[in-house]
Amino acid sequence: MKQSERFLENAENCAHLAEQAADKPTYFRYKRMEAAWRALAHEQDWLDGEIAPTPKLNGRALNKSEHA
Repeated sequence: MKQSERFLENAENCAHLAEQAADKPTYFRYKRMEAAWRALAHEQDWLDGEIAPTPKLNGRALNKSEHA
């Protein structure tokens, strides 16, 4: 199993836990954790050479309209 797949499994687990959260702060905590795991999986795919890096300008991702 690829490392990024493990990260995505963790993200799915956090999403499931968020659905079962007893209160809003807990829900939002799990949703932040889910987003972090998904970002980590994306970065791992980049590190493994499976996806191209996202072009950036001044520390932010470029929109397609900015590429022209």
